[in-house]
Amino acid sequence: MNIYKTDNHLKHYLHIIENKPLYPVIYDSNGVVLSMPPIINGNHSKITVNTRNVFIECTGTDFTKAKIVLDIIATTFSEYCENQFTVEAAEVVFPNGKSYTFPELAYRKEMVRADLINKKVGIRETPENLAKLLTRMYLKSEVIGDGNQIEIEIPPTRADVIHACDIIEDAAIAYGYNNIQMALPKTYTIANQFPLNKLTELLRHDMAAAGFTEALTFALCSQEDIADKLGLDISATKAVHISNPKTAEFQVVRTTLLPGLLKTIAVNRKMPLPLKLFEISDIVVKDSSRDVGARNCRHLCAVYYNKNPGFEIIHGLLDRIMQLLGVPPGEKQGGYVIRASEGPAFFPGRCAEIFARGQSVGKLGVLHPDVITKFELTMPCSSLEIDIEPFL
Repeated sequence: MNIYKTDNHLKHYLHIIENKPLYPVIYDSNGVVLSMPPIINGNHSKITVNTRNVFIECTGTDFTKAKIVLDIIATTFSEYCENQFTVEAAEVVFPNGKSYTFPELAYRKEMVRADLINKKVGIRETPENLAKLLTRMYLKSEVIGDGNQIEIEIPPTRADVIHACDIIEDAAIAYGYNNIQMALPKTYTIANQFPLNKLTELLRHDMAAAGFTEALTFALCSQEDIADKLGLDISATKAVHISNPKTAEFQVVRTTLLPGLLKTIAVNRKMPLPLKLFEISDIVVKDSSRDVGARNCRHLCAVYYNKNPGFEIIHGLLDRIMQLLGVPPGEKQGGYVIRASEGPAFFPGRCAEIFARGQSVGKLGVLHPDVITKFELTMPCSSLEIDIEPFL
């Protein structure tokens, strides 16, 4: 295990058996090690150009998948055997004493009505023709019963056929998608833009008109970006974690748009000041009331980066956004107000919470020098982030 931890090719497979109480090893009858799946193969059992008897073994953590892989490899090899399409089975005894014979090469039969295939694909073919089309797709078919039923034999090479839909799809492929007659749908509907996307689009134009440049950043980020760098604990962020992240940069789904914009400024530090950026995108937070355990929220975030914090510019931008959304200043008639607040990412005494129509929709303020330093920035910076969904 220690030797292969540094091997670029094999290190990705170590985790499969690393913490298991026993390791799988395959010996021959003389006790010579053939392989240690899934890590290494032995030289002893290497295939050469002169090999005439090929022994195929397949190991896996998923029994069903291993059977499918074995079936497909065995059938593919059998084409080149001396007696074509023959395979010698092997008995496998499991640790619990159960004995199996592999490969199973199990055929099964399915019934599909011809009128169902015609209806789903949108064609008018006779059951006999449909049976011929399916037979062309390696699904041996024949018409039985009342002349409308098609019996389909599914070979072991077609593990992808799980449901009647897969058979219907194969019939459509054999018929040729381009040969299906185009028809107008029977229902008449008028498409409409998704209201949230429409509002987002309108806001994007006006944010650009206010002199801000739009950025599009990754929806995934590292835990440090949304927690440590902003002075929060990761458990307090309600972030959705990725179970097997490929890189440290993509560990969690963002819960705020601010880190993405600050990272964008960090790589554009050489650009002339001031830098005025904004982004309107989705963030994701855990929500146990949803069937998937999480929900999307459409946020608007803007950042101003210059030699002075420019709080008044961000405040002015907020007033412009509210003006566009038709929310008047003041608490009356569903207006908006800002109230002094505190936040770990903001400078003490320079943070305000935004209340619109009686509910908190976000915060604006001057960022804390620690936050600015952690994102490798050197100048003061003020930011605004609000949830735009309550304004729909």
